Amino acid sequence: MLKRIEDYFEFTRLGTNWRTEVLAGVTTFLTMAYIVLVNPAILSATGMPLAAVTAATCLSAAFGSILMGIVARYPIALAPGMGLNAYFTYAVCLKMHIPWQTALGAVFLSGVIFLAITAVGIRQMILRAIPHELYAAVASGIGLFIALIGFRNAGLVVADPNTLVGLGNISNPTTVLALLGLVLMVALLAKKVHGALLIGILAITGSAWLLGLTHWTPSAGGFHSLASTAFQLDIRGALNKGLLEIVFVFFFVDLFDNLGTLVAVTKRAGLINEDNSIPRLSRILFADATATVFGSFIGTSTVTSYVESTAGVAAGGRSGVTAIVTGLLFLGAIGAAPFVGIVPPAATAPALILVGSMMLSTISEIHWRDPLIAVPAFLTLVLIPFTYSIANGLGFGIIAWAALHLATGKLSKQDWLLYVLAALFLARFVYMGSS
Repeated sequence: MLKRIEDYFEFTRLGTNWRTEVLAGVTTFLTMAYIVLVNPAILSATGMPLAAVTAATCLSAAFGSILMGIVARYPIALAPGMGLNAYFTYAVCLKMHIPWQTALGAVFLSGVIFLAITAVGIRQMILRAIPHELYAAVASGIGLFIALIGFRNAGLVVADPNTLVGLGNISNPTTVLALLGLVLMVALLAKKVHGALLIGILAITGSAWLLGLTHWTPSAGGFHSLASTAFQLDIRGALNKGLLEIVFVFFFVDLFDNLGTLVAVTKRAGLINEDNSIPRLSRILFADATATVFGSFIGTSTVTSYVESTAGVAAGGRSGVTAIVTGLLFLGAIGAAPFVGIVPPAATAPALILVGSMMLSTISEIHWRDPLIAVPAFLTLVLIPFTYSIANGLGFGIIAWAALHLATGKLSKQDWLLYVLAALFLARFVYMGSS
């Protein structure tokens, strides 16, 4: 039986084993466990019960990750997306005065659209239409993005009213601990120690507790709390209010955030074919879209692939078992939700910084001497961290690619979809600027 499971997940071909996959799954979970606390804190501002959203967050992450692992067999974990949850709360519910039940209906509709365009192959066409050099830039840009998150969590990079960002207090105990954690993880990786990132996270967590640097307050949770949000979505209300604009934003941002994350994780894991195609692509997209629909039913905003999955890949994860382990841990977190805050940001920050540095290796795939490639790739690379959005960075890259090729007369008929995408992104940016 165990051999059949290993054959299904292609352990031999991928050069992996149970120990590595489990450690990778735990590493991914620890780097993204913050969502169990952050997502409910954001969505509860709409009036949604905190305990219910906490349970919905865990259950949707568990469902999406396990589905991805079993169906698509990739080490990609899913959970309610950051950015989209803020849009759900502050732009839709609070600014537009839309009830959270109706907003969930809009999330459901966006998920259904995802499923529909996946079934007819449009999402796959979009993925193939984008030049592989831009995807290389996306992977590196996401590396800078998650490294920036790590620097912020470590207190090494802070907001500055004069220069936007600045250097934090190096003598801050949390910052010192995070930097020591980074040194420990790199040293363990250099010595080829299995589970280097996980060992580092656990070591820093223990040190933070011994030094009294972690303050943890238990919170409510449990399966029973789901009753307050499960099946409360108002699909008819979303249709009657004509919230097509909201549905489009949920759909558009999730589409390109997912495509960017998908390429970044598969490139880092070496799972992309020589022709830059991704095996079992339809299954990946199906799992993602289904998770969003499921999340809307139980009471949370759009579920999406997480860039933190690259931490598990860096720890050696190559198969769907990594995602399944992460999902099972999220499932367990429903009952143990009060304890997920035990791991401090100082422990996960160095893992994000380290993974970010590793992801910059894809820069070498970009032809920097060709301005028609270099400029769009550069815009993609830098605007992902600078705008705090994968979709924004990729959008500017696509627009620049289309505009420069059009201006130099290098327009090609087979690239028609790329120009459609550029027009859609341009329309989105114009809309954002006028709203």
